[in-house]
Amino acid sequence: MDEKLPLLTIVIPCYNEEDVLLETIEQLSNTMEGLIQERLITSNSMLLFVDDGSKDETWRLITRACTNNKYVTGLKLAKNVGHQNALIAGLEKAKSKSDCVISIDADLQDDITVIRDFILSYHDGHDIVFGVRRKRSTDTLFKRATAQGFYKIMNRLGIPLIYNHADYRLMSNRALRELGKYKESNLFLRGIIPMIGLKTTEVFYDRKERLAGETKYPLRKMLSFALNGLTSFSVAPIRFITYLGFLIFFMSGIAGAYAIVQKIMGLTDEGWTSLMISIWLLGGLQLMGVGMIGEYISRIFMEVKHRPKYAVDVDLYTDKNPLEQLRSSNRDIVTAKKVQWKR
Repeated sequence: MDEKLPLLTIVIPCYNEEDVLLETIEQLSNTMEGLIQERLITSNSMLLFVDDGSKDETWRLITRACTNNKYVTGLKLAKNVGHQNALIAGLEKAKSKSDCVISIDADLQDDITVIRDFILSYHDGHDIVFGVRRKRSTDTLFKRATAQGFYKIMNRLGIPLIYNHADYRLMSNRALRELGKYKESNLFLRGIIPMIGLKTTEVFYDRKERLAGETKYPLRKMLSFALNGLTSFSVAPIRFITYLGFLIFFMSGIAGAYAIVQKIMGLTDEGWTSLMISIWLLGGLQLMGVGMIGEYISRIFMEVKHRPKYAVDVDLYTDKNPLEQLRSSNRDIVTAKKVQWKR
């Protein structure tokens, strides 16, 4: 009977998460135990922690958990490649063994109690289950306003984002295989996954405060993430600049005709202020246009290189001898007597 149950892998990207990791492991392990007891998933289900080049004790804590927790396994990337690429690495790795995969951040601000609802939706035949926040009361006023504005702009541009959904979702193996067909380097998951088109549903939850540590998405990364999402799916910014250029050209024609009439009538005065304003305005618009075009060219530059999104340093998920991997990596010291691999 157990063989017919789905094998679940929960993928948790980690970057300098030593303050929260032990609590995260404990809570997710308890959740896994509950799902197994209810016979919703198989007992071979796993927690895959993806270390995105952490500089603290994150990887050591992961390998230590592997010695006494049968659910915990790890994937260590060779260097920091960013949250989205680390998540993609975990999803691609989990696809090889799993019937379904859930992605969640290590800080556990996303409510893990709805994981059961995710699994029930999977049993009902849904290939993708989106975790959607009911409200954003835990965000600052600035973050709430900018996030909501981002979703509204993207939807206006025809980009199919799920409102108030981040990266907390379930994907079936079928959905993961479809996702693997998207080969672009700048893979914006929140826009790509709704485009897959399989049977989907939404599960609503309330987001909690972070357990400990600091957010890994400061303002600079948020702006970069938003710009990447916008330029990955739409040419609207370039079109806007084009339309703006035509508008300014039309207005300059009217202003030029007016100036000629004034000159003929002898009513002109030398206007230093208007001249300087015009120069600064047009100069700023030109630089803005060149910069926006540069953003798209830089994306083309990255795409044509076909460089890998990440490199794996240590793979404890698919390796047949994970203990040897730990020893050869020289990242941690683990004795053979303590290792309990139940895969």
